[in-house]
Amino acid sequence: MSEDNAQFPPLDPVKTGIKGCCPRCGHGQLFDGVLGLKPHCSACGLDYSFADAGDGPAVFVILIVGFIIIGSVLWLQVNYAPPIWVHILLFAPLTIILSLLALRWCKGILIAMQYRHNAREGRLSD
Repeated sequence: MSEDNAQFPPLDPVKTGIKGCCPRCGHGQLFDGVLGLKPHCSACGLDYSFADAGDGPAVFVILIVGFIIIGSVLWLQVNYAPPIWVHILLFAPLTIILSLLALRWCKGILIAMQYRHNAREGRLSD
């Protein structure tokens, strides 16, 4: 980390990411809306232009939420055999809610880890 970051103690990326806080100070908000990033931290002024989580959060959410939902659908079907409309009524909203929550958390965690490990885009040296 640079000299400017020396005054900030290292924060846990998981706790910071789940709360949606600044990865440097832990006080300012990281998100503007549901998934959009703010341009900078309102508390410490950290520029969030370094943050690029890419498709990583979406992949984790698809795997984790998909496992939970499909497992629940199979369990419900095997144990109670409800009609298809029950599955749709239960699992469509649950899938959307879990996906949105998990996507925000995963994106926050990946950005906090990116900051903590000083991850940058690869560059060829001159």
